[in-house]
Amino acid sequence: MASRTRKSPEVRRAEITQAAAHLISRHGYNGISLKDVADMVDMSQPGVLHYVGSKEGLLSLLITDIYDVYGTPEEFLQTGLPGSDPNHPHLPAYFDYLVAHNASQPELTQLYTVLETEAISTNHPLHDYFLHRPEEVWKHYSKFPWALPDGMDWSRDMQDSVRMSVEVMDGIQIRLLREPKIDYVQEWKLFKDLLFPLPLWDGYR
Repeated sequence: MASRTRKSPEVRRAEITQAAAHLISRHGYNGISLKDVADMVDMSQPGVLHYVGSKEGLLSLLITDIYDVYGTPEEFLQTGLPGSDPNHPHLPAYFDYLVAHNASQPELTQLYTVLETEAISTNHPLHDYFLHRPEEVWKHYSKFPWALPDGMDWSRDMQDSVRMSVEVMDGIQIRLLREPKIDYVQEWKLFKDLLFPLPLWDGYR
């Protein structure tokens, strides 16, 4: 009898997070169990618990292994795309990149939207994460030397623009769950013209 291939911990962890992402995007966090995840990856519940610790730990993996890793400013600065010069990156160009990234993986975008909505409940494991997300996003973005129009200062002038840009993306992602279907990228472009208007932002978008 052929021996069964033993999968590495990294492969198993990736399988678990992808299965959880698939299930939660369709049924919500409260609508699934660890057994559902275990069945999907052909493991026992104790086997899944070995990697995630608890159902709440599974959510942490989804955030740390997916959302906090991909589509980041750091990733954008390595692309060579217009506006990605590490010394003078363009914030609107980064947002274009982030929107395109999210639009390319609708299941994960739906997962994030479902979790964000559920986390309004104070007893949700990710309640504090989403509660403090705006300030954490601002703090993280403030690490980069964004190129701004003449006379504009990052600390003085940009916090509302960053906050509203993220709110717009969150709103579009909720709208994507409804009918009729819309194009995420095209919808963002309409809002970008309002948030970063021309001619003020000409050469900085």
